[in-house]
Amino acid sequence: MTNQVQLRQLKPDLFSQFKEFFIRHFQVFFYSLGLLSHTPFATLMTAAALGIALALPAGLYVVLEQAEQLSSDFDTISQISLFMKKDLNEQQVKTLKKKLEMLPAIAQVKHVNREAALQEFKSNSGFGDALKALKKNPLPHLLIIYPSLTHHSAEQIDVLVSQLKKIKQVDLVQIDIQWLKRLYAIIHIAQRGVLIIASLLALAVLLIVANTIRLAIENRRNEIVVMKLIGGTDSFIRRPFLYTGFWYGLFGSFIAIMLVNSSLIIINDPLNNLSSLYGDSLFSLGLMDISSSLILLASGCFLGLLGARMAVGKHLKDIEPK
Repeated sequence: MTNQVQLRQLKPDLFSQFKEFFIRHFQVFFYSLGLLSHTPFATLMTAAALGIALALPAGLYVVLEQAEQLSSDFDTISQISLFMKKDLNEQQVKTLKKKLEMLPAIAQVKHVNREAALQEFKSNSGFGDALKALKKNPLPHLLIIYPSLTHHSAEQIDVLVSQLKKIKQVDLVQIDIQWLKRLYAIIHIAQRGVLIIASLLALAVLLIVANTIRLAIENRRNEIVVMKLIGGTDSFIRRPFLYTGFWYGLFGSFIAIMLVNSSLIIINDPLNNLSSLYGDSLFSLGLMDISSSLILLASGCFLGLLGARMAVGKHLKDIEPK
């Protein structure tokens, strides 16, 4: 009974076990960084290769994401024109305007009465004198519909147009949406292409890290044999190599972020020049936001850990003391 009490007293409690666990990992975490600092040139070359592999899909993703956001900011691409029947008076058109403004798919409705439309047509067409000979105004009342941002896709606009065509007071619904459909189709194809490129380059990152860790294991073969002879467990031996893969992924991700942002800065200047030709700034690209940067960092660290785990799991078993 006394021996059992003594054994319980010698056994560390749960808090001490967790504390010891984190201390060991903390030590190995910086120990692996110290090993990399002994070979700065080789570490930089490996991290640069990982950064280039990660930068290409990350940069394409950022450009596509901003292009998709820019396409949703064009008010005129999904502007719908409703030409009213000629027998409707202005009060009836205003009543219909109020009903349309209550629809969740519509953000704004602009009313252009027939007199204002005629005056604008006279001033812009060059047929002002000829139009004075007309006894009646041939133009109908016009309602301009601006869809809401939540109903801005090509499919949702198609549904809205179908609903508007069913209104009895409407004579003609006009919208040029074909090029918008083509734009979204191109963006979707590009997104699939980025996904394929990202998958292939993620595989390349895994192979680079796995090969680097394999070489590190071979260089430390004698040290690993000695550790196994004195009772070192596989998890103890594996830990520094896993953290080495983590550091490679982290450094590669930082390099990728710098490459992507540098490329966006370089591209942004000619884009601004192109945008100035259109008298607007729609083509301006911003840098990577915080969420995209964090996703890239997490992806790089994960791929580094996974590549190191693949190499260690395969090659560490082959090293056994004779």
